[in-house]
Amino acid sequence: MDLSSHADRLRQQPFREIMQADRSTNELSACDWSINISRHYLDEAAESALIKKAVDANLRGTIEQLFSGAEVNSSEGRAALHWALRAHDPSFEAARHVRQSAIDAETLADDIASGKKTAANGQPFKAVVHIGIGGSDFGPRLIADAFHDSRRAGLDLRFCANLDPLDLDLALAGLDPATTLIVGVSKSFGTEETLYNLGRARRWLRESVSSYWANHFVLVTANPARATAWLNGADGLILDLPEAVGGRFSIWSAGSVACSIALGGKVMDEFRAGAADMDAHVQSAPIDTNVAVQLALLDYWNASFMGFGARALLAYSRRLRMLPAYLQQLEMESNGKSVGPDGEGVGLSTTPLLWGGEGTIGQHSYHQWLHQSPSIVPAEFILAPGSLEDEDGVTGLTAHALAQAEVLANGRTLEDVQQEEPELPLEIAAQKVHAGGRPSTFMHTSKLTPRRLGALIALFEHRTYLAGVLWGLNSFDQWGVERGKTMAGRLKPGGQGSSDPVTNHLRSQILGN
Repeated sequence: MDLSSHADRLRQQPFREIMQADRSTNELSACDWSINISRHYLDEAAESALIKKAVDANLRGTIEQLFSGAEVNSSEGRAALHWALRAHDPSFEAARHVRQSAIDAETLADDIASGKKTAANGQPFKAVVHIGIGGSDFGPRLIADAFHDSRRAGLDLRFCANLDPLDLDLALAGLDPATTLIVGVSKSFGTEETLYNLGRARRWLRESVSSYWANHFVLVTANPARATAWLNGADGLILDLPEAVGGRFSIWSAGSVACSIALGGKVMDEFRAGAADMDAHVQSAPIDTNVAVQLALLDYWNASFMGFGARALLAYSRRLRMLPAYLQQLEMESNGKSVGPDGEGVGLSTTPLLWGGEGTIGQHSYHQWLHQSPSIVPAEFILAPGSLEDEDGVTGLTAHALAQAEVLANGRTLEDVQQEEPELPLEIAAQKVHAGGRPSTFMHTSKLTPRRLGALIALFEHRTYLAGVLWGLNSFDQWGVERGKTMAGRLKPGGQGSSDPVTNHLRSQILGN
């Protein structure tokens, strides 16, 4: 029986019946994370068919290709070596070069944090402003927010990404240019938003520190010639962002140097170490216990055969409140496609819309829709307390996450409502019915640490790559993004404009030209 037939069969079965099979122990584990995948429209027969798909798609060989430096990015004719940024001992020269770029960034960060590398006036830097967008922003911002309580005393860290002038205004507000360091991250050093904000920051510094302004910049790029030209020959610091590292996979790179400067306790070292732990698991674990393979298969199953077009990421962790935004880029920019590298349509629904937020906060918002809307959206719970200092808080956080997952799965029948609340009028009782049948994955760890966050992010990277292989996609390009940039250029003064009458009307209405 093929996967479509299994999906048709299981779709006809009540979810509670599927759950009545002894599936409560359908659990995976790796790197201090436990992952329960019991609550899905799957049984042993469907799972066996998915394992066969993994074998037929050669996922084991695909993993080996990634870690051997094979050309897995066919659009650009490159290997994908983001994993080398956290590797303990890379085995070939290209990977060693990538690893060295991260080491160089850590060395510079230590020099700045210790006061060895100072501002132009000889004083230590007291503020770092990170300027970047997309993969050059989401990752560093996630780490900085997750471990805000590890920041070095007396050192402010701020971020700017948006073209809206207010974003940089707020990032620079109240800072002294004489003790502020600007970190600019752009792989191409041609990203419009980043160059705009860097240009404004350069003017801000020039007005204060004059000819020594370049001493206040660290530029991270794969295009050092452009960065050098931007510095006008002045002495600035340029760090390497290797070509073989895609922007949305660059959280481990020199692009996170602002975090290395601002966070104490070797946070970035532990973060990379956790990712290396997950790399080792993914390379060595059999398909049936390999967490990345199993989650990729689940994504493939839910999107392409069960027809679920969205997934809710529910992070029960203060430290993970920015994870949904980070993973939106990682997954949807990587696999939000319908045509493979051969130019042919893949013929299946691919990566779903990923959205979500921070638990328990979301329970007071969109959980109503998750429970009682006609739409069924699989949920992914990630329970990872940021602190264990107060037992009541941890117990409450855990209870809420478990309760939400249970109610989404099991629902509440009219009979349940009437038995528990017999005095209710029928029209009210009917409104309290929960259909159930909402699948979910439940991930948990006892406490979120930098090492465990590193392992989690690496898991999602591998999961995304392997799901792309199952769909027949190249997870390392983004042609849809590029088209939008081209169109924006045409709509600026001096551009060729648009042939779309609605666009021209709105442009004239808003910009007056």
